[in-house]
Amino acid sequence: MKYGNLNERQAGILMPVASLPNHYGIGDFGKETYQFIDICKQFGFKIWQILPLNPLGFGSSPYQPFSSFAFDELYISLDLLCEADLIDPVDCFHFDEEFIDYEAIRSYKEPYLRKAYQKFKKNADYQQFLKRAFWLEEYSEFICLKQLNHNRIWLEWEDYLANDVLEQQKEYIKFLQYILYTQWMKVKEYANQNGIHIMGDIPFYVGLDSADVYFNKESFLLNKKGYPTSVAGVPPDYFSKYGQLWGNPIYDFEYLKENDYEFWVQRIKWNQDLYDSIRIDHFRAFDTYWKIPANETTAINGEWVLGPGYDLFDCLFEKYPDVRLIAEDLGDLRKEVLELRDHYQLLGMRIIQYSFGRLEESENFYIAPYCIAYTGTHDNDPVKGWYRTLDKNEQRRIRHILKSFHYYDAKTMPEKVLYRTLDCNALIAMVQVQDILLFDETTRINHPGTIGFPNWCWRLSSYDALKKQIKKINQWLLNTNRI
Repeated sequence: MKYGNLNERQAGILMPVASLPNHYGIGDFGKETYQFIDICKQFGFKIWQILPLNPLGFGSSPYQPFSSFAFDELYISLDLLCEADLIDPVDCFHFDEEFIDYEAIRSYKEPYLRKAYQKFKKNADYQQFLKRAFWLEEYSEFICLKQLNHNRIWLEWEDYLANDVLEQQKEYIKFLQYILYTQWMKVKEYANQNGIHIMGDIPFYVGLDSADVYFNKESFLLNKKGYPTSVAGVPPDYFSKYGQLWGNPIYDFEYLKENDYEFWVQRIKWNQDLYDSIRIDHFRAFDTYWKIPANETTAINGEWVLGPGYDLFDCLFEKYPDVRLIAEDLGDLRKEVLELRDHYQLLGMRIIQYSFGRLEESENFYIAPYCIAYTGTHDNDPVKGWYRTLDKNEQRRIRHILKSFHYYDAKTMPEKVLYRTLDCNALIAMVQVQDILLFDETTRINHPGTIGFPNWCWRLSSYDALKKQIKKINQWLLNTNRI
């Protein structure tokens, strides 16, 4: 059986590339990423799930990217450029060991990337990449025009004129994407050689300020000036009094259907080559999505609208029958969402933190077998932080539930929840690095509905503490038959 089959009981680890430790303030595609893969293998994990690697847009969020296809140049390893003799050894960069300072890192790396470009010699492999990356010409033009217009959103651009300087800058952008693609594909190859399956991640929606929208305006509900007539989000729920107003433009699914969903099919096609499987964020929107008038300031006033559903997936799987998709199917859903997921035999997700029921409900714990169980995701507090925010009655109830499971090696409540995640019925168990290290809420990746620091900024300072957990977690994986 080919490795990476998602029908095998196994375990994986959730860790953004950006949060990996190194000497440059942000994780990249360099040697520390290879070290992380080695550590995953020593643990016994078979899957490494990451967050989107696309160019970070509004709020440095990977879910508001400038492109659904390109990488962010922050992930270029300067060490590897040095090994390729494209730059000289780099100067020391003074960075925060705990949080990512995106703008400082961009400013630091940019001169080295320019020097590498000046020394780079275009070869046959580079030319082949240009042919393969069907999206690159448009993306490079978009970024150059954005820079020419002082990084304002494209709706406010004034200067559209092409010139020699613009063409030279486009070549530089293409070079960066070639380096990124080359470095990443070597990371993926190394992971696969070591039995590690990489799960990528793509958002359902795209950012308004993106090459995706700029060059595909007809695929979105925009007015004549290019502004959205409706925007995306989710209505008020248990977690958010006013809902979440994301602001992404809504797709024009009638137009997309007439064109065989080309924009969506191309997104999947490109990402299929980059990853072994793809998690689709906000899967429920394929069934129904929350449509909010563009002039609203909260997500309260919206309406549920039918999505493309089976029609889109039939078109997609007809062209790419082997693509492996994961459905992010969290939250309050109507049954049709689950029927859509199950029709295509897609794995869904369950968060252990929310699987103990409510205080007033019966004291039971059940996870359906055909899904991925998570200790938490980037949108949750690590287990330690989550547990200590509960009131005493709720803590007591959860302790009572877990008491029936005899996890003698798990001494603290966060450890017991971690062990329970590995031991549950779910086909795949996924744990956050923060939960292995018993970190608290200060290491949370994102707080939905908020913008700016500390969202997307947490990073691991070193692998030392993680390595100390290898023996214990490896034994737990053996105990739970996930190796």
